[in-house]
Amino acid sequence: MTAVIVPEEGTVEVFSSVEELQAAVGRELGPTPWVQVEQASVDAFADLTGDHNWIHVDVERAREGSLGGTIAHGYLTLSLVPQFSHRLMALRTPGIRLNYGVEAVRFPHPVLVGSRLRARATVVGVPEVASGHQLRVRYVIEIEGVDKPACVVETIVLLRPA
Repeated sequence: MTAVIVPEEGTVEVFSSVEELQAAVGRELGPTPWVQVEQASVDAFADLTGDHNWIHVDVERAREGSLGGTIAHGYLTLSLVPQFSHRLMALRTPGIRLNYGVEAVRFPHPVLVGSRLRARATVVGVPEVASGHQLRVRYVIEIEGVDKPACVVETIVLLRPA
């Protein structure tokens, strides 16, 4: 495993083999730089998904609500995982890498528009399966100034040999 410095983004861990990933099991990567959640992104996500719930897109009504403003969709927060992942690790393993799924997605705290998010990741395991290996990584997406995370998820990437 090597580390690559990406300007203004910090250190990205580069994994070139399954053995390097297995050696990283239990080790935390990150945190990433902060990413600000903007209303324009929430509105675009609402348009893409058809989820125009007022708590996401009606700034005036949400300002009067119990949260004091609009909030990002939980799935928008989840969709930031690839961005955070690329800022934490680079997979250079031989063969192909396929998204296989996610486990136990949770959204413990709402993300108010204007908040800043960042992520930490922990390699949970790299079990061998019939078609290769499954890279399991747990992401915790933090909200600046908030004790509870915005999202906790374990992703699974299928590493298939060449």
